[in-house]
Amino acid sequence: MNIKRLTIKHQNKRLVNIAFSIEHSLALVGQSGSGKSLTLKALLHMLPKEMEVVLDFESGFDLHNGKSVAYVPQNPFTALSPLTRIAQQFFVDEAVMMRLMERVDLDASLLQRYPPELSGGQLQRIVLAMALSCEPKLLMLDEPTTALDPETRLLIIDLLRKLQEELGFIMLFVTHDIGSAEALCEEICVIKEGKVVETGRMKDVVTLPKNAYTRLLIEANFSHRNFRE
Repeated sequence: MNIKRLTIKHQNKRLVNIAFSIEHSLALVGQSGSGKSLTLKALLHMLPKEMEVVLDFESGFDLHNGKSVAYVPQNPFTALSPLTRIAQQFFVDEAVMMRLMERVDLDASLLQRYPPELSGGQLQRIVLAMALSCEPKLLMLDEPTTALDPETRLLIIDLLRKLQEELGFIMLFVTHDIGSAEALCEEICVIKEGKVVETGRMKDVVTLPKNAYTRLLIEANFSHRNFRE
């Protein structure tokens, strides 16, 4: 998928003006206020009407079709109704629900529980299972590992890599955490104040960043690097 141009304006002020492409898995990285969340919401048509969005893209699927695109939010605790059993929050039949739970390595008995009875990692996998129910071509994730402990974070990253290999969707991973991005994604796009400052293969950019802002993010995130070949 090639986003040839995405511009977001509010009250004649340009907030975002970027372009990027996703071949396999792209991490959209930047500090708070960089424009990465605005970008995600624009692609999901979630911005308020007073914001002007210009989107020019090329894709093998319809980006405006809800069955082609799925979304995993940052906080699984607020993504689900706390007063409704998990099973009642899926919009698929029981057989499909069971297969989805198996895909995300969860026991089907959890379907009869309420969200507050589950851990953050379990809830994040349930939200992921719900996102996969439409068999998406593009999976967009908004900081899905931020609220998780290190062990659970690695579990979710490994699960996402396995699911992408099995199901063949492309992935847009929005985060400020280059460590998680490096573990999951093959490509990276670094944005600052609504503009792209660096993009390329993850290994190349993290090994030898060309932009001072990218170097700052790397230094702030981790001190040693282990790359996927």
